[in-house]
Amino acid sequence: MAKIAFLGNFRVDYSTESHHAATLESMGHEVIRLQETEANSQDIFDIAKDSDLFVWVHTHGWKTPGRLPMNKILLKLKNLGVPTMTYHLDLWFGLRRQADLRNDSFYKTIGHFFTVDKLMADWFNKNTSVKGHFIFAGVYEDECYIHEDYSDEFEHDIIFVGSKGYHREYPYRPKLIEFLKNTYGDRFLHVGGDGDTGTVRGNDLNRMYAKSKIAVGDSLNLKFNYPYYTSDRLFESTGRGGFTIYPNIVGLDQAFSEEEIVWYEHGSFEDLKNKIDYYLENDKEREAIRVAGHNRTKRDHTYRQRWEQILGELEI
Repeated sequence: MAKIAFLGNFRVDYSTESHHAATLESMGHEVIRLQETEANSQDIFDIAKDSDLFVWVHTHGWKTPGRLPMNKILLKLKNLGVPTMTYHLDLWFGLRRQADLRNDSFYKTIGHFFTVDKLMADWFNKNTSVKGHFIFAGVYEDECYIHEDYSDEFEHDIIFVGSKGYHREYPYRPKLIEFLKNTYGDRFLHVGGDGDTGTVRGNDLNRMYAKSKIAVGDSLNLKFNYPYYTSDRLFESTGRGGFTIYPNIVGLDQAFSEEEIVWYEHGSFEDLKNKIDYYLENDKEREAIRVAGHNRTKRDHTYRQRWEQILGELEI
């Protein structure tokens, strides 16, 4: 099994990095957690040079203390034969953070960039020496289950899980939530820190999905024509047991079939409403899709499967 030095945010157990580290440990690997902004760069190098892999998430805007620059650490590790990588769930192109690709040496010196944005992976491979890898997001295996309270006695007709305040380059999100609220009134619940419930996590979130008829999903998609990219929201929703209606983003049919999820024309409230109204009234069909989508996620889209793929591509 591998020894993995992992630099990221481990301050809370629900962070993506914490889930990834726990996943790797469940697979039998040794993970040395290094807290970003706290771990000294020299200590990071001393640990990473004796590891089989160095993973650095590199949170936007966070700095690593110490005299040894991180770009030099990455180059030193490369010379020592220690692979370096990141796995990001974010979008850069079309957003303010796209400037990072030009201004931050991280994007020129990390060895492998695993990204849920296929266009970004292609960009790395065409324009830099960084090896880009397209890979979908996923869901933490321990949270991929249908809650035991699941039954045909639902507490909510329609939910949306996620923030309303979002990237200013994507004004569709608040319009979507307002549409659902204005159209369905008390039948709709906005689950989120700036919504009706506050932040909901863990088992409580699984129960929320299980006790709702329909979960409407969304993903940052500029001009509704950006292919392949979706955050982890799609897999969180299906993995936690939600019947999910999601934008028909090009490429996502590689992750789910029409028997496992319901796609709607992104940007069309008319098509969304037609799909919602239909599945509110067709219980058996809706629940068959819910179970099929969950089973597909559990089989193919947990972070265990993602890390098996990553380590396989790195030959670790």
